[in-house]
Amino acid sequence: MGGEYRVRLLRRDQVCERVCRAGSKDAAVAQIGPDEGVVLDVQRVRPARIAGAAGKRRRISLGLLLQELSALLEAGLALIEALEALSDKAGAGSRQVQAVLADLLKELYQGQPLSKAMQAQPDVFPELLVATVASAEGSGQLPQALRRYQHYELRIENIRKKVVGALLYPAAVVAVGFGVLMFMLFFVIPRFAVVFESLQSLPATAQALLWWARLVREHGMALGAGIAGVIVAAVLALRTARIRAALAAQLWRLPKLRDVAFLFVLARFYRTVGLLVEGGTPVLQALELSQRLLPQRLAARLEQALAELRAGRAVGETLAAHGLTTPVARRLLRVGEHSGDLGGMCERIALFHDSTLDHAVEVFGKVFEPLLMLVVGAMVGTIVVLLYMPIFELASSMG
Repeated sequence: MGGEYRVRLLRRDQVCERVCRAGSKDAAVAQIGPDEGVVLDVQRVRPARIAGAAGKRRRISLGLLLQELSALLEAGLALIEALEALSDKAGAGSRQVQAVLADLLKELYQGQPLSKAMQAQPDVFPELLVATVASAEGSGQLPQALRRYQHYELRIENIRKKVVGALLYPAAVVAVGFGVLMFMLFFVIPRFAVVFESLQSLPATAQALLWWARLVREHGMALGAGIAGVIVAAVLALRTARIRAALAAQLWRLPKLRDVAFLFVLARFYRTVGLLVEGGTPVLQALELSQRLLPQRLAARLEQALAELRAGRAVGETLAAHGLTTPVARRLLRVGEHSGDLGGMCERIALFHDSTLDHAVEVFGKVFEPLLMLVVGAMVGTIVVLLYMPIFELASSMG
């Protein structure tokens, strides 16, 4: 199983580090080119979430911080001066921001570049941001790189909001329908069934109502606790990575949802690759960094594609051969390779898929919401019919 390895290199009398994604230490060393330096040490990197689990996670408004930092840098301030100004601006009212900036300044005072200072705080600064900053430090395009990353995060957040917004109304309908269903089962039916207790000969539907009413009166607390326990267990199960992965695997099998999910994954993947390539990151390294955004089965395909790309094959044809493109994306990648604007074409691919996703979300809302209303209405209507069916049967027998 693959992982990340931190490789220490000796380059021009300086010790530097590079993070490689590979299946073993030897595979990580094999990724180091002869002009990159002499390998001194290779260590496996622990996942950031495990490393940061022991400490208290610091949450800050990263978008606002990057916006203010890029504005100060574009105004002509040096990096350390800009960070000191932001630290003074934060004041005592935001100790978390001050702590983050203090750690950054500490690393910068020791001569470390900004990317290394950010890499020391993986719970605050994502690896993609670190790679973007690292690719821009040598070219002096740090403000532009921060702006590009802000634009990237804004795009991803907009797509996430659209998806969440499309699911919000169905979730509210399900919650209200479930509440009405529980009210009728635990309040209406037990009281309504009292009407039939004095009767001798009852139809099957009335007997079923009486059975449920007695069950609620005798074991109502246990039933309520059991239902609540099932709901809590379901919520806790959905918070585990294994259950979410299993549900995602099932969703990938549904034809329509599979196509929409594939487009969403590709849009995020190509937007990330475009961000890194436009910032100056080599294509292979950009693909390696973007690999973790893919589901496991697509990440395995990309791993095979990377092996062929290192042998000199074309990007567009290789990704298409491993099922990591659409017909439009394949043609745009070919154009980008010929024109030398592969990063810009990756962004165009993401924009094209965004429009397709917007249409899919809109269609989902128009089709799924009325269908869900019909299902909830049918469930409530079935209980109402069951309530009145014994009365109709008794009336017909008396007639």
